[in-house]
Amino acid sequence: MSQAPWAPPFGQEPASQTQQEQITKFSIRIVLGVWTSSYAIAISLTSLILVLTGNTNIPSGAEPNWFLGVTAVFLWGPFVGGLIIVSRRVGSGNFMKDFFLSFRLIDLVGVPIGVISQIFLVGLVTWPFKVLFPEKFDAENVEKRARDLFNNAHGVWLGVLIIVVVFGAPVVEELVYRGLIHGHLRGSINQYAALVITAVWFAGIHLQVVEFPGLFAFALVLGTCFHLTKRLGMSIFAHIAFNATGLVLVALL
Repeated sequence: MSQAPWAPPFGQEPASQTQQEQITKFSIRIVLGVWTSSYAIAISLTSLILVLTGNTNIPSGAEPNWFLGVTAVFLWGPFVGGLIIVSRRVGSGNFMKDFFLSFRLIDLVGVPIGVISQIFLVGLVTWPFKVLFPEKFDAENVEKRARDLFNNAHGVWLGVLIIVVVFGAPVVEELVYRGLIHGHLRGSINQYAALVITAVWFAGIHLQVVEFPGLFAFALVLGTCFHLTKRLGMSIFAHIAFNATGLVLVALL
């Protein structure tokens, strides 16, 4: 019987180094192959939906209410499917073990880490860019995507926004970027290089130059949580708290 993701008892000691080394290591080729194929399928499906619904020329911030939920399914589905397939075919067959998906009580420390990162870290690392490029990195541009998402959500769609942004995105992104990429690149290259490469990858794939400094810095925090604990629990909680705090700030300010 496989172990529950929130491994009891909470005081149980982490797995020994010998046990950790028994985890199947995916090669760089497999990591790149899974991510690239999943991303290509996700983009193709999302583009098809836009074409079929006549929304190919839709301006940012004017998306219909259903857009966020539907595109989230088509973006995340291929990645989750890819992880399941690679776990079964070349991994141990245990999804949680192959992608380090487990939790302990100490992982709740990720909540204040995420809140502090959103309130202080993002502003701190973005400040030099605001000084150098004031028009590009002004607060309105940095917050535009989050504010557009919030302003476009009303009634039940606000609930969809919360589910997608606060809970869905952190879990899927941590599985992909920390569980797959960081977790398995470190077996092929230097651990610290794997942390930085994953952070650049994570920040870059959001395709927003103004968000890159803050996302890169936060990705380093997430990577450090994973590096120290060897599991996704703390980084998932930090990511959830980070996104939730960002949504609250947009709603209040």
